[in-house]
Amino acid sequence: MSNIDQNELIDEMGEDHIPGSVDTPLRADAFDLSDDEKIAQIQAKFSDIMEILGLDMTDDSLRGTPKRVAKMFVSETFGGLHPERAPKMSTFDNKYKYNQMLVEKDITVYSTCEHHFLPIVGRAHIGYISNGRVIGLSKMNRIVDYFAKRPQVQERLTMQIVKTMQEALGTDDVACVIDAKHLCVNSRGIRDIESSTVTAELGGRFKTDSTTRKEFLHYIGIKTQFNV
Repeated sequence: MSNIDQNELIDEMGEDHIPGSVDTPLRADAFDLSDDEKIAQIQAKFSDIMEILGLDMTDDSLRGTPKRVAKMFVSETFGGLHPERAPKMSTFDNKYKYNQMLVEKDITVYSTCEHHFLPIVGRAHIGYISNGRVIGLSKMNRIVDYFAKRPQVQERLTMQIVKTMQEALGTDDVACVIDAKHLCVNSRGIRDIESSTVTAELGGRFKTDSTTRKEFLHYIGIKTQFNV
């Protein structure tokens, strides 16, 4: 497809939200370059962008911005692209025979919209029912953080969290709900600062059993505020 055809397709899509597949779209050579090589190339290209915008790159305040942005992109904002940064999926025998639902709620989500490269900020709520294995509580936070540190669409992020939890625990009985604000909606375009986006991925009994689903939704709606 030529650049003209691609631009026409992009213009036709406009502001439409295209979720794509559950897997993050990565090229086969995505990790051929080292982090240092990526930082160097992004630094140069971001400097070009700032120059094109007409910024004075000799100004003390702006001179270091390209390198700061490049390091932030590779090591922080999009650090979840590299599989070597995936959290270890250590699980344990459910020795205490807890067979009820476990819910980890209000997990902070910081991600980036892949359509405009603007922040997505919100909360994730995860629930699962043990099938003989349990996972450390902080691991759920780390799973969310890992997949959030990518260019994302919220639907894919929700699905990736559930899929990873299901594989680690050996059960389909996993659910995730994310409620987040997208700055591509809140700060540009329609500029609706009040709206948020809610997505849900329900597996196993969370999907097939209405009582289980209602219990999960009840738990994530409970107000839990503690002063520590």
